[in-house]
Amino acid sequence: QVQLVESGGGSVQAGDSLKLSCAASGRTFSNYVMGWFRQAPGKGRQFVASIKWTGDSTYYGDSVKGRFTISRDTAKNTVDLQLNSLKPEDTAVYYCVAGLVATGFQYWGQGTQVTVSS
Repeated sequence: QVQLVESGGGSVQAGDSLKLSCAASGRTFSNYVMGWFRQAPGKGRQFVASIKWTGDSTYYGDSVKGRFTISRDTAKNTVDLQLNSLKPEDTAVYYCVAGLVATGFQYWGQGTQVTVSS
């Protein structure tokens, strides 16, 4: 059974940085795409970033390009999201996701809260 467990959220000031981590377990992820979505209060889920488990092909949502960086550690089976230059509008619950290219992101973690105050 696939499990995705996020950690690293918290409350910070605008301009600060945070690093989110996702521990993935339950299967081999070599053919998978891993990623992060977020959901702000009263809004729908928004794509943040994705990366192939092989390490190539990273993608970012327009609102986070140049500020967030996604990476993965195949030895630790983790997917990290470095959040820099945080803004109040980055406040949301951040979800780790995993899936195949053909089927989309079928696995979701429980989420971790990021709160950015001005």
